Amino acid sequence: MSKVKYYYDSESLSYKKIERKKRTTFTYAFVFILGSALFGFLFVFIASQYIESPKERALKRELQNAQLQFELLNKKMAEAEAVLTDIAERDNNIYRVYFEANPIPEEQRKAGFGGINRYKNLEGFDNSKLIIESNKRLDILQKQIVVQSKSLDEITKLAEEKEKLLAAIPAIQPVSNKELTRMASGYGMRSDPFTKVRKMHWGMDFTAPRGTPIYASGDGVVERADNGSSGYGNHIRINHGYGYVSLYAHLYKYNVKKNQKVKRGDLIGFVGSTGRSEAPHLHYEIFKDEQRINPINFYYGSLTAEEFNELLEHASMENQSLD
Repeated sequence: MSKVKYYYDSESLSYKKIERKKRTTFTYAFVFILGSALFGFLFVFIASQYIESPKERALKRELQNAQLQFELLNKKMAEAEAVLTDIAERDNNIYRVYFEANPIPEEQRKAGFGGINRYKNLEGFDNSKLIIESNKRLDILQKQIVVQSKSLDEITKLAEEKEKLLAAIPAIQPVSNKELTRMASGYGMRSDPFTKVRKMHWGMDFTAPRGTPIYASGDGVVERADNGSSGYGNHIRINHGYGYVSLYAHLYKYNVKKNQKVKRGDLIGFVGSTGRSEAPHLHYEIFKDEQRINPINFYYGSLTAEEFNELLEHASMENQSLD
């Protein structure tokens, strides 16, 4: 109950009750309510600026964690980019050079994404720049990985072809050194055993007893095993592919037949003295793209350095050939 207030009336020399007007009461009430509302609004505003709610604290922690994860992602992408750059350098300067393939241009490896804005949906956020940059780096990294992957696929195919080529090239001596009597004659101008006239000797003659094993000098397919070529007698021709053909002449007998596949080191026949031959020996020739070439350059697969030097010395002697 509100207190009753009085005032002293000097004219009547008595106390009179103070009567409050309704309008005044309403005004006081309005001012009080308005002041309370303003105070409450001000309190809420200040609290919202300086006091975090549990939900806001949780969201803030999530945002900080997301920023940390993006920073870690960028560090990992930087490491991946460094590794990929190293692989690309080796790819261009070692692998592709070795297998005679053109290097991949830098602009092709590091091409970006032109045209439409791929990241428009990521704009308008507090961390849009960080998010867009991370996504852009990731997209470019993925594209570089695809380019490198295709390059390595190509290198794998080239390596397989190179392996086939290395296996196909006539790379061993067709008669074992322990079976040789001597290396009778090499590639070049030699004295003909029948006419005594100097003429070109297109192969190498390996002197060995009749029946000495003869081995395929490289992988290939037997193209001929007959005596249908003048002067060669019983002979074998092996097509190695890549333009290489090896010829083995004056054989005693064959151990292969036409169209048979052979591997380097397979036994294909035996030394004889058929055809235009003065004594048992193997006449050996190599063709590259249908042109005869010196077989002396194709023994890296079976001879030591000392054996090759000795062979080279004997082959360079301008003596008499045996066919």
